[in-house]
Amino acid sequence: MSCTKPKVLKIGTWEEPQPYWTELEKIADVVVCESATRAEFIQDLKTKYSDITSIVRTYYSFDSTGRFDAELAACLPPTLRSISQNTAGYDQIDVQPLTDRGIQVSNITTPVEAPTALTAVYLTLAAMRNFQHGHDLLVQGKWCTARCAGVPLGSDPEGKVVGIIGMGSIGRATRDRLQPFGFEKFVYYNRTQLSPELEKGCEYVSFDKLVATADVILLCMPLNANTYHLIDSEVLANMKKGVIIVNIARGAVIDEVAITKALEAGHVGAFGSDVFEHEPQLTPGLIEMPNVVSLPHMGSYSCTGSH
Repeated sequence: MSCTKPKVLKIGTWEEPQPYWTELEKIADVVVCESATRAEFIQDLKTKYSDITSIVRTYYSFDSTGRFDAELAACLPPTLRSISQNTAGYDQIDVQPLTDRGIQVSNITTPVEAPTALTAVYLTLAAMRNFQHGHDLLVQGKWCTARCAGVPLGSDPEGKVVGIIGMGSIGRATRDRLQPFGFEKFVYYNRTQLSPELEKGCEYVSFDKLVATADVILLCMPLNANTYHLIDSEVLANMKKGVIIVNIARGAVIDEVAITKALEAGHVGAFGSDVFEHEPQLTPGLIEMPNVVSLPHMGSYSCTGSH
């Protein structure tokens, strides 16, 4: 009795070595998506991809397919059963219209937790101690003109309150890696309070209290309709003067125009970010400031995170 293999549509450029795909090909037919635009993708779903059972996609495949929204959900073939996103964030996918079609959506969390959390640690310490500014002055040949090339004194963890917005697996992994550095206290805001076992001594507080009391604020929440521009000019104004903000979530959880102004005014002391609202395009004036530590979305870009 013959059995037809599932057909998996592979969308985007993947870092994973071929042996992983070879293993998958033992149980499924893997088809590489050749659609270059959203319009072409929608048409191909009606023709050469009309019998696919699963889709696996990368973050950067957005350029060729656009958002997986209600419009695209209506065009997916009736054979489709699952869509797998190869990142922790699934903000490019509207889950509800897919759920209504009986299509399961999955994402990746565990492999990217440690690499992303370590990125948060780097950004936090670099922002507090002005390490990127010091590096830039060093490259400019300023070391011979002043002590430490003239970089301003940095701040230390002792006596500082860390506030984490979003205590999912990545938020908790970040907390675990920051705790040994000597911060005075950790507070967090989440949709719901965690169990004591997951809190590990962190204090659950309201969003407003976290914003008003934390010296270092880490953004670890998903991007959705409720968190888009959550950190806007009003929220920034309610933060402590000199606050350190670190974003490892998605760029659009922050109003980047507002934080640029807050940095220029000196109200925000420093900003560390791995993600940007319109990446790879950048908000004018933001990353050029000496108190900004920036990375080109490298949070999970490691051997562990990629495999």
